[in-house]
Amino acid sequence: MNVRKFVAPSAREALRKVKELLGPDAIILSNRAISDGVEIVAVAASDMEKMVSSEERGMEARPGGDYSVRLSAAAAALPPAPRPPARESAPPPLAPRPMPRLERPAPRPAAAPPPQAEIVPAEVMDEIRALRKMVEQHLAGFAWGEIARSEPVKTEILRQMLDAGFSPRLARDLLAGLPRELNAARALGWAKAAADRSLLTIDGENDIIDRGGVYALVGPTGVGKTTTTAKLAARCVLRHGANKVALVTTDGYRIGAYEQLKIYGRILGVSVYPVKDAEDLRQTLVSLAHKHMVLIDTIGMSQRDSMVEEQIAMFGYGGVGRLLLLAATGRGDTLDDVVHAYNRSDLAGCILSKVDEAASLACPLDVIIRHRLPLHYVSNGQRVPEDLHLPNRAYLLHRAFRDLPESSPHRLDGLEPRLVMASAAGAAGGGRHG
Repeated sequence: MNVRKFVAPSAREALRKVKELLGPDAIILSNRAISDGVEIVAVAASDMEKMVSSEERGMEARPGGDYSVRLSAAAAALPPAPRPPARESAPPPLAPRPMPRLERPAPRPAAAPPPQAEIVPAEVMDEIRALRKMVEQHLAGFAWGEIARSEPVKTEILRQMLDAGFSPRLARDLLAGLPRELNAARALGWAKAAADRSLLTIDGENDIIDRGGVYALVGPTGVGKTTTTAKLAARCVLRHGANKVALVTTDGYRIGAYEQLKIYGRILGVSVYPVKDAEDLRQTLVSLAHKHMVLIDTIGMSQRDSMVEEQIAMFGYGGVGRLLLLAATGRGDTLDDVVHAYNRSDLAGCILSKVDEAASLACPLDVIIRHRLPLHYVSNGQRVPEDLHLPNRAYLLHRAFRDLPESSPHRLDGLEPRLVMASAAGAAGGGRHG
């Protein structure tokens, strides 16, 4: 194994040397700070595999297509032909000589199969991955220190975004092109503008209430699907009349679910239809084809429940769009799980609920931006239909970028932002190389 040592004034310069000499897939074995800067010990990825020594090949065959010329053994053993009697009138004829025989060289022997690489034990690979992750975290920490010294404004905005609840990935992406000459206030405005350009929202001209159609409200338990269904129905009744709206429920498991939606339907003057399976739903939707809008309230289930796939398949009937309810109070990783479970081609977008209960909107907006989900509505209370609104982008981004007070126990301080970014970089590296 060809292990190399690299010394440079900074971690970035040392990494550049490693990449130039050993390639981008080089494996870093150790790093440490020395008097001259940083020392990194690395090895090329190809050297990690021990190759079985090649078997000795046979003698090289002659190049194909050549011929060797030699006398045959029989011709060589023949005695010279007797000369005929001499005649004075003519010179004696030349004795015939045996013609040489052309022979092809022996066929080239079949090439030996390439030697098989030794299988590296899983325990060794796990140790290498763990070591690499640790080194990447240390290097990311060095990089954060360099950024903090060379770009203090960018570092401060990044800290504010991490404090607010944005993911390290989105924070890095949004601030990638931040101009260095901006002060803190202008840099924060620049970051908000970058987030605003990435956020997809539905405006009044594309409101589904006016477009109509069939929509199923889906999502985990407790996100407010039934109440939001009633709010949408009430908005539609106000604009198009009760006879243009129908409510359907597939929630036959939760006690009182049908009765709750039926109460809303009675208040609004809208019919409510319970369905029990995909075929029942298909027939019900056929009978309601003349309605301007049909809203389907669904049973809430965990994003890890195997029945999520069955529910998605149930709405495979043509023309049913799904609206995913996301609670503004959820953690970023939990909301990511929800989106991964429910996101399919027929997902029309999302509705953000419980906005009034969330301390910050950074986490849900981060998830909505990264997954490119169109945001249709924002729900901020239990009143029907008052507490349902089209997204106000300026208000949402103001809530998302709100900095934490100095006394907040959730505020990152000192080296803590560096540790967060280093940990995120290590996790990303593990995902790439694992």
